[in-house]
Amino acid sequence: MAFNLECAGCIARGVPFLKRMQAEHGDGLYLALLHTAYGHKVHPRGEVLPELDRFAGSFAQLDMPIALDEEGDLAQRWGAEGTPHWFAFDAHGALVRSVYGSQENAQTRLSYLMAELVESAA
Repeated sequence: MAFNLECAGCIARGVPFLKRMQAEHGDGLYLALLHTAYGHKVHPRGEVLPELDRFAGSFAQLDMPIALDEEGDLAQRWGAEGTPHWFAFDAHGALVRSVYGSQENAQTRLSYLMAELVESAA
């Protein structure tokens, strides 16, 4: 999931949904976060990293890797429409699908997608 700490939908709905998917499919999927400046104000790396560490460690208690897309170039190259934007890659690293948003409709599509990916990998 491409997200930003300043994105309310990311923090309030996206991260909890990601944690739920990790609990349900953790053995069958590799889940990671990409903190991106795409669509948001670009902050210096020295400001973002301590906030990410604090968020991941004490607030959200995340047990998954978090990459930093400082300028937002990677999210833009992958076709992000904003944050949160979800990207699904196959076992070979090819982008197979993406879903924008964190509302119920997006979560439903993501739930089906993750179940499909786990089933096809089995």
